[in-house]
Amino acid sequence: MGKHGKRKALDELQLELLRLQYWLRRTGKRLLVIFEGRDAAGKGGTIKRIVETLDTRGYRVVALGKPSDVEAAQWYFQRYVAHLPAAGEFVLFDRSWYNRAVVEPAMGFCSPAQYEAFLDAVPGFEKLLADDGIILLKYWLAVDQEEQERRFAERASDPLKRWKLSPVDLAARQKYAEMGRLRDTMIERTHADRAPWFVVDFNDQKRGRLDLIRHLLGQLPYQDEDIPAVKLPRLKGKPKREQVTAQALKVPGHKA
Repeated sequence: MGKHGKRKALDELQLELLRLQYWLRRTGKRLLVIFEGRDAAGKGGTIKRIVETLDTRGYRVVALGKPSDVEAAQWYFQRYVAHLPAAGEFVLFDRSWYNRAVVEPAMGFCSPAQYEAFLDAVPGFEKLLADDGIILLKYWLAVDQEEQERRFAERASDPLKRWKLSPVDLAARQKYAEMGRLRDTMIERTHADRAPWFVVDFNDQKRGRLDLIRHLLGQLPYQDEDIPAVKLPRLKGKPKREQVTAQALKVPGHKA
């Protein structure tokens, strides 16, 4: 599929995502999608494409930073609970409570006891969410180390992308195999019908985005939802010019 074909496919999927949003709003369903995966796999770009054409009043993207001292002393899941979806809402987590399943143990940010306690607690926590009616889907974006290194080098050489490389990302480069083992354990112990894991190949980012969005749409029964038609009433009188009463911004070399 060429560049034009991928863009056309994305446009079609974005229309379906809008239908999904109307379905959520009409039914009051709550949708929570978790995006985990390798550094530089494409989590942020995928989320951006998903929400690009959605009504901003119907979705939220949650990307929490390092917990504060107060948050670190709370129940581990507490700071995430505040961001769960309300009725009719679509929430996308750019990383989530699963930091404690892969990144934290690999980098020594949690103790072995905290790690084991987390894996024991997750199934029960997610069961509570599902039993309360939240639709929960979890995606791991996979990328080979060689491709990951190429993307790291691209980011390092581009001043507009360097912010994407955190000190943790750089240190984690040496932990590729260990993180893979931790990922496998995470999926084995936390996959459930009510909170399933899906692994998506993101060595080709654009193809991966299309595959993930298509799969996401296939998990939900929104297909009969229509986007309401809008009929513009006839405008009375002639169109008016904008009347600027405050000081207008004047751009040098530009004629209004």
